Amino acid sequence: MKAAAKAYKGAPMEGMVASWYAKSTARSMSAYTSDARRAAALLTPGARVLEVAPGPGYFGIELARMGDFDITGLDISRSFVEMAQGNAARAGVRVEFRLGSASEIPFQNGQFDFLFCRAAFKNFSEPQRALQEMCRVLRPGGRAWIIDLRRNASLASINQEVARMGLGLFSAWLTRLAFRYSLLKRAYNKPEFERLLAQTEFGHFMVEEQGIGLDIWLTK
Repeated sequence: MKAAAKAYKGAPMEGMVASWYAKSTARSMSAYTSDARRAAALLTPGARVLEVAPGPGYFGIELARMGDFDITGLDISRSFVEMAQGNAARAGVRVEFRLGSASEIPFQNGQFDFLFCRAAFKNFSEPQRALQEMCRVLRPGGRAWIIDLRRNASLASINQEVARMGLGLFSAWLTRLAFRYSLLKRAYNKPEFERLLAQTEFGHFMVEEQGIGLDIWLTK
């Protein structure tokens, strides 16, 4: 079956937009640390980890601080790849960041033990193909964890989440507008994501509603 493409064509964040995003999300560093801690608990020393769409690289850098893992980040944005490389160098950790698309992951089959993707899947223009690629590059028994916004999150819960980010007035206003008029429209609800996953070769999956988002756990 041919993988369906979304009408939205996810353009990479570049330049000033990427810088604004990096600055805004840096205020939520505790969330990246928490995610990294949960991931690290599932990994053994030397595990190969791929993060799809790492942006500024915050998760991978935090994970590298927690153990001896072989971590790679793959992003479609040149600005983010350069930014993440600089962030890793300043943090003194070894994480490789490469340019590439989730629809054509530039690695051979079965290369990774764990795959992570946070707050990016809704932007993928070829979601089914991205999931197939994620499955392909995982080893048998490998796991993936996708975190993203859910389309049926209430505006009240969105406003509460933005308030917790600690942004300035202008950035908070822009972020609320982005959620309401852009991000929610691109996102999936739980049944929609489950239908996407049912067409993949993952042996097991679980989709959980968490706050304004979805936690998707996959096993090859």
